[in-house]
This record gives sequence, C-alpha cells and structure tokens, in this order.
Amino acid sequence: MGIVMSNLHLLDYMHVFLFLLVALAAAVGQVVLSRLISPPAVQGKTREPYECGMDPFGAAWDIRFNITYYLYALIFLAFDVDILYLFPVATAFDRVSGPRGIFELFLFVGILSLAIIYAWAKGVFSWTKNKKPG
Repeated sequence: MGIVMSNLHLLDYMHVFLFLLVALAAAVGQVVLSRLISPPAVQGKTREPYECGMDPFGAAWDIRFNITYYLYALIFLAFDVDILYLFPVATAFDRVSGPRGIFELFLFVGILSLAIIYAWAKGVFSWTKNKKPG
C-alpha cells in the first residue's frame, strides 16, 4: 500500500516545482539571450586579460599588496561575525534570559572592542604611504 498524500501537500510540492522551473527558465533564458544579442566576431582587445583601455604590462604576479589591506580585511571579518551574532540576539531580545543574557551580550561586544583597541594601538588604522625605491 502506498501513502496517499493530501491535495494540500501536493500543492506545496507544485509550488516548489514551479519555483525551480521558473529559476531554470530564467538562467537558461539569460544565456540564450546573451548569445542572440552578442556580436558574432570577437575583437583583438577582447582576448586580452584586462579591457580597461590601458595596455597591460608586466606579469600579474609582480603585484604585492601592503599588509594593511589584509589587516583591514581581518577586522572587517571580525565585525561581520559580530553583526551575525548581534542581529539574532537583537531580534530575540525580549526572550533573553534576564541579566545573564545581557551580560553575555556586553561581554561579546567588549571582547570585540578590545580587538579594535589592540589594532588601534598597533597602528593598523594609520594609513602610511610607502615610498617606492629608486
């Protein structure tokens, strides 16, 4: 014997199937439309790695970024995680377990504040220009 599904369950599955069908049609439609609209021939500049109007020179591996960029990225990541934690806590603030929940919230924000103070003390936020030798 098979399990008989109610019409409501079948309707739910039909909505999911319809959503997947529309998503697939949108993806395939964009590819087909770009093939129809794009020019048939490829120019010489299109095959170059950069199309910003300037001719590329040197190797791409010769570019070295300052460590400050990476430190900024790590600090951004720390604050991104902070927001990921604080948003659900803020939405459920009325159900927080009293003083303990508020203490944990302030402890978390305090630890992240110490990370900012440490980075500030180390001079991460001071942007100095490096002079090129020569």
